[in-house]
Amino acid sequence: MQAVKMLVVLILAVLLAGCGGSEKRNDSGQIELSGEIARSSYAIGFNYGANMRRLAGELDIDALVAGVNDAYLGKEARIEAEEVAQRMQQFQQDVMRRDQARLEEESSRNIAEGEAFRKANGQKSDVTETASGLQYAVIKPGDGASPRPSDRVKVHYHGTLVDGTVFDSSVQRGEPVTFRLDQLIPGWVEGIQLMKVGAKYRFVIPPELAYGKRGSPPRIGPDATLVFEVELLGIEK
Repeated sequence: MQAVKMLVVLILAVLLAGCGGSEKRNDSGQIELSGEIARSSYAIGFNYGANMRRLAGELDIDALVAGVNDAYLGKEARIEAEEVAQRMQQFQQDVMRRDQARLEEESSRNIAEGEAFRKANGQKSDVTETASGLQYAVIKPGDGASPRPSDRVKVHYHGTLVDGTVFDSSVQRGEPVTFRLDQLIPGWVEGIQLMKVGAKYRFVIPPELAYGKRGSPPRIGPDATLVFEVELLGIEK
């Protein structure tokens, strides 16, 4: 259903461009993006075109635009209404199958890579693994209090995938953040309770203690193992 909604939005974007955009073309035959409406229309079209390509693979853009123009100008469809409905249904089913296959492939890859990474990491002398599968190493010990799940914690953190890709980092943003601990992923809830204020730990969090099969799109895929360096700066009771 999401794919069909995306197609509708793409069609609307094309219509908006046709209603308010400039028809000026340069010597190469390309439309000139010489005004606010034209530039906004192009941005909308480019964004949704990229999404449709990701969702649906190859589309015949000329035929797509022809269908938009015929409908917008009130012309009769060049194919029967029954075929329109059938092809839209088939389109949705194809997208769902392709998406499911992609997610399963990505999940299998993430599971294999995560297991190999955690196995190698667990063999390091400074790494401790808890009963849940959480792995941690103390980068810097602290000397303050340890938080409880109901506390708000002020932290600096740097999160990566096992290949080093950064998906979130307060360190890079240059500003620490404050969270209520029991509203975070299980790996954080468990791990940060092991810390004292002033400490800095490195956590390797298996998917079942992170975002599991659903992941956290678009940066964290299904069944991804996460790596965090976390510094506990303070506790708010």
